[in-house]
This record gives sequence, C-alpha cells and structure tokens, in this order.
Amino acid sequence: MAISIMDMFSIGIGPSSSHTVGPMRAALRFIIAFQRTLELSNIAHIQVELFGSLGHTGKGHGSDKALILGLMGEQPEDVDPDTVEQKLITIQTSGNLLIAGIQSIKFNSDKDIIFQRRKSLPKHPNGMRFSAYDCHQNLLFSKIYYSVGGGFIVNDDINDDSPFIADNRKLPYPFTTADQLMAQCKTHGLSISAL
Repeated sequence: MAISIMDMFSIGIGPSSSHTVGPMRAALRFIIAFQRTLELSNIAHIQVELFGSLGHTGKGHGSDKALILGLMGEQPEDVDPDTVEQKLITIQTSGNLLIAGIQSIKFNSDKDIIFQRRKSLPKHPNGMRFSAYDCHQNLLFSKIYYSVGGGFIVNDDINDDSPFIADNRKLPYPFTTADQLMAQCKTHGLSISAL
C-alpha cells in the first residue's frame, strides 16, 4: 500500500477526519463508481445510511454535511470552508441537490440521510451504505464504504483478516530505507521534500 505524506496529513473540514473527511470521500467515490456503470441522469433519489459510530455521533460531528458535499462532487482538500454553510442552506431551502455539479435531484437531508443508531455493519464501526434509485424507486446502484480513520476509506470488499488492498502503482522514486531515499535524491538531483 503506497501512502504519501499528503495522505497521512489529510486536509479537510473537521472536527473528525473519520466523521467528515472519510464520509465526504466515500460519497464522492460512490458517485464516481455510479458514473462508471450508468448515467447520472438516471438518478432520481439517493439515500445514505450511517451505521455504528457514524450513526451514533455523525450528526454532531457533521457527517451529514460532509456526505452532502461529497455527493456534490466536493473533495476534502479542495472545499472552501467559507462556502459550506451557504451551499447547505441552498440545498435545505430548495430541496434540490446537484450531484457532482451535473444532475439535480430532490433531496431532504432529514429523510435521505439515515442515522442507524442501533445497527452496525460487520467490518468496521464507521460504516456507510449509499443507494441510488430511479424515478420509480427501483434500486439502481448501492455501495458500502467504511471510514477507517485518518480520512481513509475502504469499500465492502475488504478482507477481515487483511483489510489492506495491495497497491500495485509504480512509484517514480521507490525506496524502503533511508539510505535508498538518499541515493534516489542524489541520483535525481532532488531534495527529500521534492522527491
């Protein structure tokens, strides 16, 4: 699993990366996954269920707000905190949510975000289920994600015994020791921070 320093020090709205950064990323990932199989124009309704710790304390930690922003296509590191409240007020008053900045759907956060305070999903206490429906309330697409801490999310395909998914990306300057790091810097004429 390749993790950069930017992953370890995630940027996003607080107060908790597990309750805001993770859910925002999960909501955006759900929309991206949906777009790989269907057109956003097929969606008439989205429902999100929060389980376990997210179900218990998500409202107080702003998980609902983060989910809405993620569904809108916002990313934790790019969202302008000064615009968040106005965006949420606009959605609340209009009753419409613009998914990924493209598709408008009817949306009522009090009904469409469900805090399952007495239920948990099996693989982690911070579970979320996203469901997209058509205009006849037929389920089009559903995904489960877990916010596992530090803003990291995993989908329901994780293995209980080995929750990390192998990352086969080819890194431009691979190293596993400090000596190898220094050698890469020297070879490529880069400082540690630039590398």
